[in-house]
Amino acid sequence: MSHVENETASQPECWRRAAEVAIGRAAALPATGERVAVVGCGTSYYMAQAYAALREASGQGESDAYAASEFPFGRAYERVVALTRSGTTTEVLDLLSRLRGTTRTVVVTADPHTPVKDAADEMVLLDFADERSVVQTRFATTALTLFRAHLGLYTDQAVRDAETALAEPLPDGVLECTQFSFLGRGWTVGLANEAALKMKEASLSWTESYPAMEYRHGPISIATSGTATWMFGAAPEGLADQVRSTGARWVESALDPLADLVRVQRLAIARAQARGLDPDLPRHLTRSVVLDGAAGA
Repeated sequence: MSHVENETASQPECWRRAAEVAIGRAAALPATGERVAVVGCGTSYYMAQAYAALREASGQGESDAYAASEFPFGRAYERVVALTRSGTTTEVLDLLSRLRGTTRTVVVTADPHTPVKDAADEMVLLDFADERSVVQTRFATTALTLFRAHLGLYTDQAVRDAETALAEPLPDGVLECTQFSFLGRGWTVGLANEAALKMKEASLSWTESYPAMEYRHGPISIATSGTATWMFGAAPEGLADQVRSTGARWVESALDPLADLVRVQRLAIARAQARGLDPDLPRHLTRSVVLDGAAGA
């Protein structure tokens, strides 16, 4: 098995451990009422989007998400949360350096032996969710589970749903589809963005992602026989029938949306293998983006 297959399969146990970490490290994470920004790059940015939407929607404080390179330094935040699996990503380290002494920062990472340990005021470590594959799976979902648990939104059902997502066959016909549109609402928009990225990275698939209500405003024109539209969470009324009328395959699930993301991870791996690709080593990608000639972790 590839590293990413093993790492994908380990997610239920990682989520259980993340919920325990959330209890033990609660003081390091944003308090209710704080104005918070969450930052990351790539997959971590999309998890930041999901977390920020969950936090604000649950009434726990104004929450924004940014790609680390696009942080608005003119805005005041009481705390900035940075996500970085490797702890070496240049944009994240540069951002934390600029914020030092002016804004309280906390980093969630998988590696305590990288430069990020000295860049943030506090660190929450998820080393048990670190990965050997370039492609992120379990670190991303474990970090989001940590945040959900801290917000009081973690349930054992999510873990059971992840186990189901790992055990059940993939939806009929999706492996053969030629194009994928992933849709979300609220916090699941971040999951849709991550699903599209995962399919691109691992399997070089043609993918897009949108807020579900925006899909009708142009993107649905791509839907046809041989394409799939995959919805995370509850769909807007009438959208499923509208997509089916195009001839496209409609995919939805009663599973927890984060568990549904596990199904997409499995699909990305399966498509990569069917195409003779190595899902651990996507082309043009490295584990961490380190600029200025520095070596990545």
